[in-house]
Amino acid sequence: MRVNRLTGLKTLIGFGPQIAKSAAARPDGLLSHENMIYSLFPTHVVIRQYWRDMESLVKWTRSEPHRVWWKNFLRDSGGTGFWHETYLMQGGMEAIYDDVPGAVGFMRFAQTQVARGTMFGAAHRMSRADGGDAVVSEKELYGQ
Repeated sequence: MRVNRLTGLKTLIGFGPQIAKSAAARPDGLLSHENMIYSLFPTHVVIRQYWRDMESLVKWTRSEPHRVWWKNFLRDSGGTGFWHETYLMQGGMEAIYDDVPGAVGFMRFAQTQVARGTMFGAAHRMSRADGGDAVVSEKELYGQ
């Protein structure tokens, strides 16, 4: 999470304990959870997680509280930017960037496209049939 505006500090500080609590609960399939500081100015923190398999990750993202966090964040990023990247042991990768100014991660070398339609959910971006629908549907988020 990258702080883009002063109000983003409040968002970052509010999310930190919630995410830590969620990881401490050891959801099924979470192998490791690490917090790192990417930069101080602008404030940019990174969480790196390792999951046993895609099924466990997808199940967790569709459960509470993650589903609510993601829905609320997509509606209002609270002065922050968020990005995640997924790498698969069998090959392949996908990413999403929301309110992230400038290039980070894959954006530095890979073509980007808007995450709408079939690109809205991570499983679809990775061309995986076992991922189901997106965490939050476009209809639910945008009312379309």
